[in-house]
Amino acid sequence: MKHIFLILLLCGTFLSVAGREKTESPLQMTLEQCIDFALNNNYSRQSVKLNEEAAQDRYNQSNMEHLPDLSATLGENLNHSKSNSAAWNGSYGLNSSLVLYQGGNISENIKKSKLSAEQTEYLTKQYDNELVIQILQTFLSVLGNEELLKYQQSLLKSSEEQVKLGSERFRLGEILESDYLLLQSQYATDKNNITETTVQRENSLLALKSLLSIEPLQVMEIVHPDAESIEWMALLPNEGTVLESALANLPDFRISRYNVEIAGTAVKMAKSGHYPTVSLTGSLGSGHLDGVPRFGTQLSDRFTMQAGITVNIPIFDRNRTKSNVTQSRIALRQAELEEKQTELSLQQTVLQEYHNVVSSLSSFETSTIKEKAYSASFSTYRKQYDAGSISTVELLQQQNNYINALNEYIQDKYSFMLKRRILDVYMGRLPQLN
Repeated sequence: MKHIFLILLLCGTFLSVAGREKTESPLQMTLEQCIDFALNNNYSRQSVKLNEEAAQDRYNQSNMEHLPDLSATLGENLNHSKSNSAAWNGSYGLNSSLVLYQGGNISENIKKSKLSAEQTEYLTKQYDNELVIQILQTFLSVLGNEELLKYQQSLLKSSEEQVKLGSERFRLGEILESDYLLLQSQYATDKNNITETTVQRENSLLALKSLLSIEPLQVMEIVHPDAESIEWMALLPNEGTVLESALANLPDFRISRYNVEIAGTAVKMAKSGHYPTVSLTGSLGSGHLDGVPRFGTQLSDRFTMQAGITVNIPIFDRNRTKSNVTQSRIALRQAELEEKQTELSLQQTVLQEYHNVVSSLSSFETSTIKEKAYSASFSTYRKQYDAGSISTVELLQQQNNYINALNEYIQDKYSFMLKRRILDVYMGRLPQLN
């Protein structure tokens, strides 16, 4: 028995460790995988998809309004008074009605529900675009911080070597104590920069996990793109191509177009209040009196059938229908104006984004040249300092110039990549970095 217990304990421990290792195993994802994962697992996006289901259900229900309704009534009553003994009375019936004509209200309501269901699909696409852009921002932020960390770690190693060399030179009296303290200060600053960049990277990862609806403690690593990808991004299409593609693919314009069509059906539905409503009604019924003895024959003797047509003609409703028509026409006009404004705003937004990409590319190309120049200059100054031909202040000034150029290069690089990928989203293309 003890052996069995020991085996079970070891198995439980093994499964616990295995499960923990599985939870803590790194989740490696490319940008495309992040986007695909978010579109399938993001909680807010799932809620948006539920709106599609609800709209489709409302459309299906509106189609059922063309069918007749059917209801059953059952009643059993016990009657008793001083002059009469207790007696059971019962009644049973089936009732049905069908609207034959209602001024086109039912047909227009079906059309409106269908338009609304189709519009929710574009609302989902609109949300997807916003979600993809958020993923782009956080993903590229992680990339930028990781690239910056590599440079900062290299600088820290260089600062550490400078401190060691400075310590020896200070001991030999070749430099002043103030110079040695400056080297230590630079080393401390470089360590702090790494800490700050690491924190920024972790915060960006947390934001990315939130967009993917992943647990915050899940270990996650992003897969870096190929170095050649940014060269491909620099190949920009012309303005006309970008604008034409964006207007054809952005859901915003289609959403406003649906608003116009839905408002148009609302006008027709309001006008239906001027017309009569014609309904077909029918019923079957039976019942019994005075209890059970004659129950069977009474049901057949009291069986009744009824059918009829009801016409409800509106004469005066205090101008409610007239006001509804006026209000719906105003809403239609507003929807038409909003559609025009949406198209104009989209054109301006897309062209502004295109110009921002052009400007961002220029800044990136400039900062690339600048970073290479200051990197080469800093390397030369470091060799001169090692040889004792320049002062500590001159070296650190050049190092700070390189750090500033490096930060500008990283910022411009990922700013360009972000703007370029957002432009692709506007053009209906799935962002890719590889």
